[in-house]
Order: sequence, then C-alpha cells, then structure tokens
Amino acid sequence: MSAPPTDVAPGPTSNPDTPTHAIEIGRTAGSRITSGSVWRELSRHSFAVLSHVNAAGEPRSSGVVYGLIGHRMYVAVAQDSWKARMIEPGDQVSVTVPVPRGGVLSLIFPIPPATISFHSRATVYPAGTPQTAQLPDDLARLLPEGGRASSSVIELIPEGQFLTYGLGVSLSEMRNPNVARGHLPVA
Repeated sequence: MSAPPTDVAPGPTSNPDTPTHAIEIGRTAGSRITSGSVWRELSRHSFAVLSHVNAAGEPRSSGVVYGLIGHRMYVAVAQDSWKARMIEPGDQVSVTVPVPRGGVLSLIFPIPPATISFHSRATVYPAGTPQTAQLPDDLARLLPEGGRASSSVIELIPEGQFLTYGLGVSLSEMRNPNVARGHLPVA
C-alpha cells in the first residue's frame, strides 16, 4: 500500500475534521491572498525567525529584524554572530515571519499569529564591504548606532513558495488547517 501524495488536497470525501498535511500546490487560504499581498504583508513587519544549520549540522534559529528592497530581505547581524560565521554564500535558510492577529482581543485571549514561511538563498556581506557601506537609508536603521563598520548584512532571496497560515482568513477559520494554510509562488 503506497502513501497518499502530499501535493494534492484531500478529495471531496475526506473528513474535514481529520488532520492532514496534504495541500494543493498553488492553493491559497480561501483564494483570498496572492503573492503580491504576501509581499505587502512582509513589508508591514520587521521581525522574522531565521533558521539555518551550523558547520556540525546542528539547527539554529534566531530572531532578526529585517528590511525589504523589492523582493529581497536584508538582515543586519554582528560580524561575530553565529549567522555571520555559519551561513555560507548560497546556503539555503528558512525564514518565518509572524503576523500578529486579534488586535485588542489578543490582550484577553491567546491568539496565535498568522505566519509566512519560505526558503531563501543567503549571502553574507562582511562588515566594511561596499554592500554594507552603501545601504539605502531605509535599511541603515537595521544597523546599531555607528554599526556600518561592525555589522555584517545578510541578503535573503526568497525562492520557491510562500507557505502561509492564517492570512486572508477570519480568526475562527484559522482553526481549520485546510482553510487557513496556503502555498503561493514567491514571484
């Protein structure tokens, strides 16, 4: 007996209460979001979790503050940080951006954030390189005071698909994974 394919949504006879990890490629949360709306959402926020592996193959995750220029994400890090030392040019990393939900209601009830996750190719520009010295003013805010000389910059180029959860759906719909999650092309 073979396993069901993981790139298609459950069929019409599936029980909606049965958890499943299958999702139709290209499906969006209720077809309410687009790649463009995901990029707009990313531009409204500045905190992400960046995940990578170290030289020993051990996983690492770090909270980072980011800025966007077009469809590229930039992160400033200390030049001696794990991220600056362990991420090699062209390495694939994972990025997750939490998107707060619930407004005032979240002060009363524990409402999880929506999320945007994606794979990205990373390039680390060491402190003092032209790329760090010539950052646009809107990204220079990522650097600590006087930090151009002591901060490395990581350029992240998203690739493949955005994996979203809870975007474009109501809070009650977030409880249904088949409705709340989506896959959208990065481009």
